[in-house]
Amino acid sequence: MKKGLIEIKAVSHAYATAEGPFPVLSNLDLSVSEGGFAAVVGPSGCGKSTLTRLIAGLLKPDAGEVWLQGEMVHSPRPTVGMAFQNPVLLEWRSILKNVLLPLEIVPMLSRAEGEERARHLLELVGLGGFEDKRPSELSGGMRQRASLCRALIHQPKVLVLDEPFGALDAFTREDLWQVMHRLRAEEPFTGVLITHDLRESVFLAEDVYVLSGRPAHTQFRLRVTLNGRRSIEQLYESEAVKMLAELRHQIAIAQGQSAEPDTRH
Repeated sequence: MKKGLIEIKAVSHAYATAEGPFPVLSNLDLSVSEGGFAAVVGPSGCGKSTLTRLIAGLLKPDAGEVWLQGEMVHSPRPTVGMAFQNPVLLEWRSILKNVLLPLEIVPMLSRAEGEERARHLLELVGLGGFEDKRPSELSGGMRQRASLCRALIHQPKVLVLDEPFGALDAFTREDLWQVMHRLRAEEPFTGVLITHDLRESVFLAEDVYVLSGRPAHTQFRLRVTLNGRRSIEQLYESEAVKMLAELRHQIAIAQGQSAEPDTRH
């Protein structure tokens, strides 16, 4: 069996509290092949964001192993890019300079190469012409586009997305889903998406992992079977509806509810 570019093997993790250890992950497994895209869903507070920090090397697991590109992760790695629900753009910097910020910390490209790449990425996500604007002059969706460019500026092998579209309205989210597909076509990377939006997970990912209630383990893996270039219309067709019904059913189980999958469409 071919190993993935990302391998999470029997990982457990707990946070220290005044009352003692607070377990969030227990014997969790996850695999993402090179160039693949996996979404992770589950009940609120089940440890999804903790998983992103383990992949990025910002946390060390209490037990188990995290592997990236055939090497065990022990510390932050420059081959990982991250984007979050809050874009956290610096108001005193232009959009172009916000995108270039990671290269000031890890100078993987020359100044000229970095600026050329930043302008290319901004053009790719529809922000061409906004390079000199300040974050406050952009809408929420535009700021998130800039955040995605910043996460990709250093050409990471892995992009970790922690609910990047969760604070946006439905139409803006759907527009950014299309942007993500364009980015993957132009800027190949291996992706992990944390989301509460089941439609988002099916639209963007090849595999959707459902985590159990806390402490979370891998409860279910759904292989997304949508073929060809994806469109929003596909989410309303029977194939996608059945997958979404199964995911809802699995979430209900994770929340300790008894539910039968709703296959009506």
